Amino acid sequence: MTFEQFLQYIFSGVTSGSVYALTAMGFTLVFNATQIINFSQGQLVMLGGMIAVGLYGAGAPLWGAFLGSVAIVVLVAVGFERIAIRPLLRKGILAQVIATVGASFVFETAAMLIWGRDAVTLPAFSGEEPLSVGGATVVPQTLWVVGLTIVIVVALQLFYRKSLFGKAVRACAVDATSARLQGISYSRVVIFSFALTGAISAAAGVMITPISFMGFHSGSLLGMKGFAAAMLGGLGNPVGAVLGGFILGIVEALGVGVVSAGYKDAIAFVILLLVLFVRPVGLLGAKMGNRG
Repeated sequence: MTFEQFLQYIFSGVTSGSVYALTAMGFTLVFNATQIINFSQGQLVMLGGMIAVGLYGAGAPLWGAFLGSVAIVVLVAVGFERIAIRPLLRKGILAQVIATVGASFVFETAAMLIWGRDAVTLPAFSGEEPLSVGGATVVPQTLWVVGLTIVIVVALQLFYRKSLFGKAVRACAVDATSARLQGISYSRVVIFSFALTGAISAAAGVMITPISFMGFHSGSLLGMKGFAAAMLGGLGNPVGAVLGGFILGIVEALGVGVVSAGYKDAIAFVILLLVLFVRPVGLLGAKMGNRG
């Protein structure tokens, strides 16, 4: 493998890793608020891309399709929390997890009925002329994806550390019962977490669609890789989710170059199993609080 090839795989891995990181962050946000794994997370990313394609095809400008998709997926995520999660908050974790699994099938079926079985795409945000860096090439859309990830990570860290409501969200993540006793509205934190997850997922879906075709079935694979990234970084740790996403993306890309492209999707499964066996809490193992 030449240096140029190695650099090309790194660029590809960083692009994929950005999407995995944003998907993993969605898992983390919902887990911190409710202690459940939202298995419809990948489908929210898929809906973001598909809705943007639909809005763009209906005549909306690209930026309008982006904002419209984010708004619609936020409504979907909030509606899901209201209809399926909130009534089950006192029914136990298992019931809520089953609800998220059911939602994933509902979202996929709805996407198939609305947009069909064929994969769709969007035009790149700033042209498709590749940029040359160190002998490797980078499409401009990659810079949008990576840039969005950096902006979201920085904004979230500022929100959690500087804002009063952000500190309330962190308090619920550590111990929801104590947070409620201090007067924090747990229900507001939960619905905010789902809304934020919907926004981040939609943004990720729209950003990746010009690079990788989006279909109704894309959410399952994105969800699995996002979950693997969240587990690798440490479920419940937003920084760990980002770290896990980039590591998974880069390892996956190098695996394509060193081993075979046929094993690309299997790499995430292998990493997930290794993490579960060797270090279940992940690299930055967040301490799980009592949510009472």
